[in-house]
Amino acid sequence: MVLRAGSFAAAGRQLGYTGSAVSQQMMALEAECGLTLFQRSAHGIRPTPAAELLTERAGDILGALASLEEVVREIATGTRGRLGLGCFPTASEVLVPDALARFARMFANVDVRFDDGEPESLLPRLVEGDLDLLVVYRYDLVPQGWPAGVRRTPLHAEAVKLLVPEDHRTRPGRLHLADFADASWISTRQGSAGTLALERCCAMAGFTPRIRYRSNDYDVVRSFVRAGFGVAAVPRLGFMGRLGLRALDLSDLTLRRHVEVLTAAKPDSPAIIGMITALKAAVAALPVSDWPDIS
Repeated sequence: MVLRAGSFAAAGRQLGYTGSAVSQQMMALEAECGLTLFQRSAHGIRPTPAAELLTERAGDILGALASLEEVVREIATGTRGRLGLGCFPTASEVLVPDALARFARMFANVDVRFDDGEPESLLPRLVEGDLDLLVVYRYDLVPQGWPAGVRRTPLHAEAVKLLVPEDHRTRPGRLHLADFADASWISTRQGSAGTLALERCCAMAGFTPRIRYRSNDYDVVRSFVRAGFGVAAVPRLGFMGRLGLRALDLSDLTLRRHVEVLTAAKPDSPAIIGMITALKAAVAALPVSDWPDIS
């Protein structure tokens, strides 16, 4: 300030002090650092090379401190930093790319780390703090509990439909699960939530499904159905937009898969709230039809 103002008196006026007070402060600084910062004469003051060098370096340091304060503020308000997101495969494929693009437009300085996997494998990382959000699912007829302290935000409820090959012929009229009691079934692994839900639906319809092929990869499930190896009950995110298949509405297959976002604490961080908002927007943008328009 003294160098810019040209004198102790001028600097004092800008700072709200007397020129004498500023002069005393400069003398104290000279004594502390052991340098002569100003050549004093009856006609005024002249900064020494040491003063000019310190002023230059101090400007750099003060600028860096201001920049650091801004970064700290952005981290504290959630507009800068890192965000860990986990998600199960079908939602990872259909919802997450759109959600990440929307989030990046709102939070350009937040670095998102993404991991794909089944809820049971990623849930410990949410509890331990390695992930901030986890997109999970639960089925009707299969109770699902989450660890204490984990908060749930509903995201999407999707219908489960019966997948058959595109050329599959069905009888006229309303279809029921029992119409496929003798069919070969393709399902997820034994004991998984999807298979338990299917088995309980079929039990209420009076039969046990003959599950001959199992895979937790819906790409595999769809391929087996398309090849004519059997039928499968698949949630909408697992088949929408896929060619070579038909999704049948059965009168007694009212099963739904519920997609939710889990957070380890109340989602009060702007970045966490922003990601939940982006995921909801991705759901809202899903096409009305399950199949692409190829006309």
